[in-house]
Amino acid sequence: MNEPKKVLVAEDSSVIINLTKNVLLFENFHITAVKNGQQVLDRLGKENFDLILMDINMPVMDGISCTKAIRKLSDPEKSTIPIIAITGNYKNYTLDDFKKAGLNDYVQKPLDYDLLLATVKKHIDN
Repeated sequence: MNEPKKVLVAEDSSVIINLTKNVLLFENFHITAVKNGQQVLDRLGKENFDLILMDINMPVMDGISCTKAIRKLSDPEKSTIPIIAITGNYKNYTLDDFKKAGLNDYVQKPLDYDLLLATVKKHIDN
């Protein structure tokens, strides 16, 4: 049996964290949740993940700034990790804006959990 894939969820809403965890745990993903971009960088410094779900609007450090910081890391594995934006104000950004920031994809809020799962699998089952 393969090791469960590790997903880091960066989201300041406990409700969305819990719903996302439930969906992904059902598919045998290992989930770690943090509340802001700085905590993402701290966790990445300590362990490896297969994918990051990144809320765009978070306190301390937002998802765009955090993604740019991850893309500048010297570790080639960590700097290229797939990052999927989770955003409620997607109208303020285009997919091109997300790509320029280094994000691989996005899912808009309110979350469609079937779409979220499909998007995660698209980027993690390589």
